[in-house]
Amino acid sequence: MFNKSSMKFLEQLMRSASPTGYESEAAVIFRDYLKDCCEVKCDVMGNTIAVLNPDAPVRVMLAGHYDEIGFQIVYISDEGLLYFRANGGIDKLNVPSSEVDIITAKGRVPGVIGKKPIHLLTASEREKALDLKDMWIDIGAENRKEAEKLVSVGDPVVMRENFRMLNKHRFISKGTDDKIGAFIVAETMRRLAKRQLNVAVYGVGTVQEEVGLRGAAAGSYSINPQIGFAIDVGFATDLPDIPKKQYGDIKLGKGPALSHSCDNNIVLGKIIRQTAKAKNIPYQESVAHRATGGTDTAVIQLCRGGVATALFSVPNRYMHSQVEMCDLRDAEAAVELLTETIASLTGNESFIPVE
Repeated sequence: MFNKSSMKFLEQLMRSASPTGYESEAAVIFRDYLKDCCEVKCDVMGNTIAVLNPDAPVRVMLAGHYDEIGFQIVYISDEGLLYFRANGGIDKLNVPSSEVDIITAKGRVPGVIGKKPIHLLTASEREKALDLKDMWIDIGAENRKEAEKLVSVGDPVVMRENFRMLNKHRFISKGTDDKIGAFIVAETMRRLAKRQLNVAVYGVGTVQEEVGLRGAAAGSYSINPQIGFAIDVGFATDLPDIPKKQYGDIKLGKGPALSHSCDNNIVLGKIIRQTAKAKNIPYQESVAHRATGGTDTAVIQLCRGGVATALFSVPNRYMHSQVEMCDLRDAEAAVELLTETIASLTGNESFIPVE
């Protein structure tokens, strides 16, 4: 399991504010954690790229996005209230009464998301989710002039930082999607730094995944890998009322889910599963709820002439909320399986899926 240094890094990463398009806080934490064992650089998009064995002709890319969903201020009212738009896939049901941080040029400004009290809602209004336009952020300002001394139109907003272990293995945080993937990338790079490698490995903390996989698209074009792994969260279905006939049987603590979809190269998938069985590493089988798309795997696969890709999904409860839950055992198994798979590559493999 992860040591104290790894757990400190995990908590720092989870607590960082990294709304889509404004990921620099997470990027600094990711970079600093890897700079003593890898070559580390950042690109114009904000991706952080850590490199091992760069002169090898075969390049492997690992991607975990460290951007998170949030909001952005669009208007400040005369009352000093902040109106906002979504930045990423917001679940409106989770928004009212949330505590938030506005990321300003001078630092974080705390606030709460308000709405009309239930007593003043009509009967029909009580039965439906409010639109974001009917909510606001209250920072305690008495008027617009006071608010404008603290925040500006365009400032990004994230849920208030949090990280809590619920038992020995499970934790919650507002940024688990997909900082747990970025954490796994970083841990894999640290372990691979101690191994003899036949391939070049590029560990990338990607940006802007939540608005269209944009960071991975730019990063993979620059790296031009032959092999790509994306590590993201996936739906844990070990909860009431989630139909397993539709979404499969995926449990917390039973290992990462290896996906079967058009984004996943068949030959690479066989190598991963053979490695897992040989090393006795737990994993689960998953069929994506759609044939393709939704994670960085999709754009990495289509880079230039095509890339052999595989998606590792970390089971996640309560996705796109302030209390996303993951299990450290799944992260550990993902790190171990990625490390052993990549270390086993000779650089002479063919991933053309033809018998």
